[in-house]
Amino acid sequence: MNENVVELNADNFQSVVGQSSIPVVVDFWAAWCGPCRMVSPVLEEIAQDRNGSLLVAKVNVDENAGLAERFGVRSIPTLVRFDQGQETHRVVGALPKTQLTQRLGL
Repeated sequence: MNENVVELNADNFQSVVGQSSIPVVVDFWAAWCGPCRMVSPVLEEIAQDRNGSLLVAKVNVDENAGLAERFGVRSIPTLVRFDQGQETHRVVGALPKTQLTQRLGL
């Protein structure tokens, strides 16, 4: 995984997302999910492009079902943008980079 992408779990979610001074895009994904594997390199590219102004993080829904449930994730990949700990944008499904950045308000 890219060093610009943070792995989240129930223990660090609030400290990373809730206390971030920059927007955080959280990718809810699973290893067996084909569309998740398609969107992952796009997110890594966005993380690199916006290093310092955007944090990209990932939540494995198989390992963190409680987080997925808490945020109402029913399909993956689900990408959620948080600003100051509050959800501001949500995208479900794999999209090209231009559409992802547009729909996430980047």
